[in-house]
Amino acid sequence: MSTTTDRLYNLLPTVYRVRDFDQGEPLRALLSLIEQEYSDLEQNIQGLYENWFIETCDEWVVPYIGDLLGVRSLYPASAGTLSARAYVAHALDYRRRKGTAAMLEQLARDVTGWPARVVEFFQLLSTTQYLNHLRPESAATADIRDSSRLELLGGPFEPFTHTADVRRISAGGSRYNIPNIGIFVWRLQDYLIGPIPATAKGPQRQSEARAVATPADGRFTFHPLGFNAPLLNRQQTKTDTTVLSAETNLPGLLRRRPLYDELEALRQSEVDKQPAPPPVYFGQNPVFQIMVDGTLVPFDQIMVCDVSDISATDWRRPSKTQSYTPSAGGPAVKKNIALSVDPLRGRIAFPTGVKPTSVQVSYTYGFSGDLGAGPYDRTNWLNAPATGPAPFNNAKRWQVGVSRRLTAVPKLLFNTISDALKEWNKQPANTDGVIAVLDSATYAEDLSINVPEGSRLLMVAANWPSLRETGAGKNLSLDPNGLRPHVLGKIDVDGTASNSSQNPGQLFIDDLLVEGPLTVVAGNLGALTLAHSTVTPAAGLKVNSSGNSDNSDLVVTLYRSICGPITLSKSIPTLNATDSIISSGPTSSDKDAAITAPGANVNIQTTTVLGTTAARIVDVGNSICTGLVTADRRQAGCVRFSYIPDASQTARRYHCQPDLALTGVTGASAQNAVRARLTPQFTSLDFSQPSYAQLSQRCATEITTGAENGAEMGAFSFLQQPQRMANLLTALDEYLRFGLEAGITEET
Repeated sequence: MSTTTDRLYNLLPTVYRVRDFDQGEPLRALLSLIEQEYSDLEQNIQGLYENWFIETCDEWVVPYIGDLLGVRSLYPASAGTLSARAYVAHALDYRRRKGTAAMLEQLARDVTGWPARVVEFFQLLSTTQYLNHLRPESAATADIRDSSRLELLGGPFEPFTHTADVRRISAGGSRYNIPNIGIFVWRLQDYLIGPIPATAKGPQRQSEARAVATPADGRFTFHPLGFNAPLLNRQQTKTDTTVLSAETNLPGLLRRRPLYDELEALRQSEVDKQPAPPPVYFGQNPVFQIMVDGTLVPFDQIMVCDVSDISATDWRRPSKTQSYTPSAGGPAVKKNIALSVDPLRGRIAFPTGVKPTSVQVSYTYGFSGDLGAGPYDRTNWLNAPATGPAPFNNAKRWQVGVSRRLTAVPKLLFNTISDALKEWNKQPANTDGVIAVLDSATYAEDLSINVPEGSRLLMVAANWPSLRETGAGKNLSLDPNGLRPHVLGKIDVDGTASNSSQNPGQLFIDDLLVEGPLTVVAGNLGALTLAHSTVTPAAGLKVNSSGNSDNSDLVVTLYRSICGPITLSKSIPTLNATDSIISSGPTSSDKDAAITAPGANVNIQTTTVLGTTAARIVDVGNSICTGLVTADRRQAGCVRFSYIPDASQTARRYHCQPDLALTGVTGASAQNAVRARLTPQFTSLDFSQPSYAQLSQRCATEITTGAENGAEMGAFSFLQQPQRMANLLTALDEYLRFGLEAGITEET
């Protein structure tokens, strides 16, 4: 059979290929080797052509092209975090529009990767107006009857004028003056759950709203964990770089008033039998969608309002109809209202007596970065030969899919994870397997996972295009992007290898939101890897042992994950955590235990530990530990470039806070002042909020730039936010007009 590597072989006359076939195809084998070298040369030449252009060049070529254009060098960022490609590509455009507000806004976005909005504060100065230059939009007094405009007070879209402030904007104390330019940036990233597909065969990325009561009483939350979490705007791409960003172009919190006004105008236009106004938030890419019992709710049946508590057991609810008077006069017309939505609380309320059984939602939420369970792309990690899960890279692996929204296929596609695990249990030892969850549904089931000797199982949230499109799974390729399934229940893992086995099984979990506890029961498991996943702080991870079934070879690894308190029995030898958040519980108290591993070597790198840590040996780097850290063996291990309470008992500490700042400080009061100043400040420690575990803007510089590479300590070190801010200041020095001064404000 001819393949793509037979180009040279197929150029030979047929007679030679026939004779070669009769002799076992030695000529074909020879030409296949030559073909490989030819392909390498061809790809190299193609790469050289592509490296001529900034749009297609390799990342290492970007600074060389920038040097040819005389682009000022920026602080380098790690691969996958930030690229200077856009900054170099737009260099000539920057110079043509140097100093304009729209250009500075584009510069801020290109340099930092953060959405940005630029405000020229002289436009907001209250002045005596000249008759030949009237500014009717700059009234000296505010209209306090316009609630929508009042919500914007003090923000990047503020419409009101102010008296002059003579303080410098770069020091953070001023805004409203002639030379002042405000640059507002949004650090929180937006993540889309959805959209709801037009057909059943489309990707099922929408999640299921969480009923507040059992049985359901018509009250739901967008968040599958039942949190009152705010919704974010679904960013609309700005097609014209010469205009400033609007609210719809930025990942800010959704406000009630503009959504309410748009839907009210839609209903009024229907009553008036007039064309609907152009949609802003509910157009081709709506900010949210809701499907009730299999039917998509029309936008004209949604009421946006305050859905607050009216009692301990009920919320404010909408009426089933709303009356509207035609603009041309006539009797009032009643419009049906199916439900109400509160975007600030992430709540859905149905009219009294309406109790749907299934509510599916599409919406956008916010978080600091690609950490924990989320609908972001994880292809690079899964395909990494050294660090990725081994079963994913095995072309001969056993693989099945799980979806609550697709029709089951025997031995290939299941409607519950438990059914897929039953099929896995039928596989022999030494099997590489993958269970792919194909949607973002809620799976209300307790899972029991058996991992035999030599077997490796990966449970991953990923689309399986071949299975979805053809109903067959011949092509095993998966697309790990756009999904966040929710497991409403506990997970028990059992390594079933014999106690004497030298090759116990391994389990990998990628991109699952697990609400219940994750427990490794007494047995013999070789590895448990939790990547891009969330085990809620109220649940946590526990590893048990009993007698000879002590899991004594188990290596527990967390990568880009959020986990509640971790408790390991004394026989567990290793715990690794990288780019993760480990919490002591729902309150994240620094007095409660976050890690209890009396027999383990605990290796914590670029991780935030919210609570105490107790282990046999502790290695910590570029991390934050809010509670005391206690190591039984202090002759081994090292603590570097981290925040760790100075009363902790660890191995030698190097360049750590507050130890470094306390050097040379005498007197108890002075030392306590240093400790108080350097205690990490977080925007929020509420797990339900988008800014969970994000370092506050008030946090000490020694913490926000204290990592070894100059980034912040803790779980979000990989974002390299100090480098982004430094790059923006460097670029502004070149492109800001003479006499102007810029101030940067972090909106989120």
